[in-house]
Amino acid sequence: MSTPIRLNRQQPGWSWQSGCLLVLCICLMFHTGIAWGLFQAGENLKDDDPSVPWHIAADELSYDSQAEVYVAKGNVTITKLNKRLSADFVRFDHKKMIAHASGNVVMVAGEDLLSGNAIDVDLVSETGVLYEGTIFLKENHFYISGEKIQKTGDQTYKAEKAALTSCDGSKPDWKITGRNVNVTIEGYGTLSHATLQAKDVPVLYAPYFVFPAKTKRQSGLLVPEFAYSSRNGFEYTQPLYWAISDNSDATLYGMHITQRGEKVGLEYRYVLDPESKGMAIFDYLSDSKVDDGTGTSSQDWGYPGDAYLRPNSDRYWFRMKHDQALPDRIHAKLDLDIVSDQDYLQDFRHGYLGFDQSNLEFYSVFGRNIDDYNDPVRVNRLNLSKYWTGYSLNAEARYYDNVNYRRWSDTDPTLQKLPVIDFYGSKKEVPSTPLYFEATSQYVNYYRKDGTRGHRADLYPRVSYPYRFRNYFTFEPSVGVRETAWYVDEFKEHPQDSNSAMSRNIYDLNLDLSTELFKIFPFEAGSTEKLKHIIRPQLVYSYIPNRDQDGYPNFDSTDRIQGENLLTYSLTNTLISKARPKTELPAESQRREFLPSDYLYNEFMRFYVEQSYDIYKANHNDPEPFTPIYGELQYEPFRYLTLQADAQYSHYQSNFKTRNIGSLVSDTRGDKLFVEYRYERDFAESIYTNLLFSISKNLHAYTDYEQNLYDAQRISSGFGVKYIAQCWSIDVRFIDEMDDRRYVLLLNLFGIGGFGSSTPSREFEDIFGGRNSMMSSPYQVVSMQ
Repeated sequence: MSTPIRLNRQQPGWSWQSGCLLVLCICLMFHTGIAWGLFQAGENLKDDDPSVPWHIAADELSYDSQAEVYVAKGNVTITKLNKRLSADFVRFDHKKMIAHASGNVVMVAGEDLLSGNAIDVDLVSETGVLYEGTIFLKENHFYISGEKIQKTGDQTYKAEKAALTSCDGSKPDWKITGRNVNVTIEGYGTLSHATLQAKDVPVLYAPYFVFPAKTKRQSGLLVPEFAYSSRNGFEYTQPLYWAISDNSDATLYGMHITQRGEKVGLEYRYVLDPESKGMAIFDYLSDSKVDDGTGTSSQDWGYPGDAYLRPNSDRYWFRMKHDQALPDRIHAKLDLDIVSDQDYLQDFRHGYLGFDQSNLEFYSVFGRNIDDYNDPVRVNRLNLSKYWTGYSLNAEARYYDNVNYRRWSDTDPTLQKLPVIDFYGSKKEVPSTPLYFEATSQYVNYYRKDGTRGHRADLYPRVSYPYRFRNYFTFEPSVGVRETAWYVDEFKEHPQDSNSAMSRNIYDLNLDLSTELFKIFPFEAGSTEKLKHIIRPQLVYSYIPNRDQDGYPNFDSTDRIQGENLLTYSLTNTLISKARPKTELPAESQRREFLPSDYLYNEFMRFYVEQSYDIYKANHNDPEPFTPIYGELQYEPFRYLTLQADAQYSHYQSNFKTRNIGSLVSDTRGDKLFVEYRYERDFAESIYTNLLFSISKNLHAYTDYEQNLYDAQRISSGFGVKYIAQCWSIDVRFIDEMDDRRYVLLLNLFGIGGFGSSTPSREFEDIFGGRNSMMSSPYQVVSMQ
């Protein structure tokens, strides 16, 4: 044996020869990898580096020549790298290759741990038995214990009178007990006569229980979803995960809905390279309920304000997104969204195959949402883009699928862009001149089944001359020329102009005058040293001549350039704090003060106000030539307060045309309050609030409320409680919406799975986030319909 051996200590009466033989046999035992591989609790010792020595320590070492076994007694410890075995007693039969250890047996390999009263190992068959033992798998924080745990094969194990749990401690909060356990690593485990116990109190019994025993991605059943809805009744969804290859997988869904019928679905995901990936989801339902206008069908299965029936029973939804990197640094993006009818996404907003979950998955993977669940016009597009320094090219085929027109109308005036091509050149200096040049251009083929259709090319170059007079002010005049050409295939408003070309030329003028004033104030508060106040007044004159454009086709706003003669003033106030870095300078640094780059700068407040004077209106004796005053505020003085507001105020009517405000307040305990108020005069007024209250470290209460103040109608409300322990959590809540009431219960046993729904509801998929871009996502709640 070439591996060096180190004995930590020797006791009087030891035999050096017998000690060496014992160490040699123990080294042979562990070199086979059987003891460590017994329960797959770490790395296999067959792959050990033979140059690394084993270390053995014991109070007493001896050799029984009559029995031909080696014995170590008292505080026996054998270690190598991150592997360790300790016991009170070790006996090894080198002829039969059988080892026995007893008394406080503890085996550690990496982060996994095995412990028990005794262990027997057959080094030839690579099998063994652990008595009164427990296996702790660090990767998923899981314990398996039993009176006798056997390794029956390379990847298979059995345990008698076993218990499973992910809870720490001698008295776990929950455990699943049973008579016999069979486990296949990277497969599944089974438990007969299983009983779920909470603090040793039986609460649930199952004659047969299956649980995952995998550390790698593999095919198999996922946690089912149970739900109840007043429209759909009870729902049960069983997903089956399929690991197709290293770069692709799929999930198949079978769903039973008591009020509707059977629903099936498929979700397919793949990655082609770091910049190319895709996801496609399809589900189908043969619906036993229809909204055909007979009896109470519209009341029971339709929606208020929906002018269209839904008599079809074959219902489906296909959605897909794909990103593809092409040669020459061209990027392609594909979005598909095809639904059978206008009510499908409202009927199925929640759950594994619901709108909310699909939208959340697409946004998290691709950074792009899908159209809202109540929008009957679904956008399908293929986009190709390429970027250079200062230039960009986008080509896109965009098809708007209007579900209502497609199903119910003989005509379809929905306007399509097949294709639209944009080329943009950012502002650049013209060589050997003080001028700057920028340009945008666009070509669109407008197509519709019924109505005006044709082609449009639009070229819009602009030349500017920025001039700065010392440090006093900046003046930038600019002029743009817009050349637009159409070729109309069919002109519904002017049939005589069909199959004809026409063009338009319009120029515009812009004069921009601004300056910047600032002052730095000393400010000693915490680590903040100074405040900088910046005031930026600006005066802009913009002019576009009035032109008669009624003879041109009217596809979008580019076809009708409104005349403009405006003088706009604005004022921007900004506050920036300068704070010392949180960490001190290193001791070895020879600097006596911080460098400018060491400080922390925070623009914590921005207030902007503007108003325009319409010279056209003034010349025509309009009594209200001034536009409403517009103001905008962003305020983030510290990490626990965020405020954003904007408003338009008419000084002629002495009231607000619009006012919107959103605020997030939080504290170090984790309490959070979000309030959002929106108002548009004579049109809409609503308020949304969301509160999360941390009663304790583990117990949280939350509530939300949304009210349409304009119509005095409550949109939705809800409240709930969530308790999170070390190894389990429970979430209970009530949701009351205009067309549905839901009771939510989710029990999650960490390491085993959940009972209820694992998908977020619309309101709580991102509490305090998603409704306002300034808000982060501090908390997430999962719920069941």
